[in-house]
Amino acid sequence: MPTDYAYRKFTENTISERAALVKNESNVAELEKKINGGQIEEVISQAENELNLSRKILEWKSWEPLVTHPPPNQWKWPL
Repeated sequence: MPTDYAYRKFTENTISERAALVKNESNVAELEKKINGGQIEEVISQAENELNLSRKILEWKSWEPLVTHPPPNQWKWPL
C-alpha cells in the first residue's frame, strides 16, 4: 500500500498508538480506559477486522486510478 494512502496513514497511526499503550500499560482496566474502544476482547476483534480489511484493500488496489471515469456529477450533492 502506498505510504501516502489515507487509509494506511490513519490505520498505521491508530495501531502505533495502541501498541505503545499496550507496551507501557500492564493494568487491563487502565488500558481499556486509555484506548477507549471497549473491552480488550473487542479491541482485539477490531484489530483482526482491520487486518482482514487491509488484506482486501491490498487485493483491490483501491489507490490506483479508476479504469473508467465516473459519470459527470456523480459526486455532486445535492443534485
